[in-house]
Amino acid sequence: MNEPPALPDTVFVHPSAEVDEGARIGDGTKVWHLAHVRSTARVGANCVIGRNVYVDANVVVGDLVKIQNNVSVYQGVTIEDEVFVGPCAVFTNDLRPRAQNPEWEITPTTVRRGASIGANATIVCGVEIGSYAMIAAGSVVTRDVAPYQLVVGNPARPKGWVNARGEVVSRDPERPPAQAEADPR
Repeated sequence: MNEPPALPDTVFVHPSAEVDEGARIGDGTKVWHLAHVRSTARVGANCVIGRNVYVDANVVVGDLVKIQNNVSVYQGVTIEDEVFVGPCAVFTNDLRPRAQNPEWEITPTTVRRGASIGANATIVCGVEIGSYAMIAAGSVVTRDVAPYQLVVGNPARPKGWVNARGEVVSRDPERPPAQAEADPR
């Protein structure tokens, strides 16, 4: 196991975790058992990187993010501040995966501030998940998700709207109520 790079004193890295030289990790972040943060990844302040999480090269994770156990965050993914990623969620980064493809290109994915992704959800690359959106557990997201929108299923479909605290404020899949975007802070 490699010796971890010099990190701020307030960062906790479990002895079984691997943080590659060159990775940037913000103050107060905790990297738990068997996690791996690649060399060019950037993880913000006061984050929790759970057991067996993989944060690939060039991934950007904002501040106050919680990534639960067994999540893989591959190149091309940007996770903004205050995002929750549930256990075993998966991000993809290749729209046409093949074992041998010399012309392969990363397809970027963005998760906006405050969004929540439920356990075992799959986020197919090339989508944007809007601020404070809610992805139900087990959903397969194949299209963009609007801010404050609740999506459910395979493929994920609109099922209503939530507020910034994650409370369902409407079951109308088409139109958000005015209070959906009211920030309680």
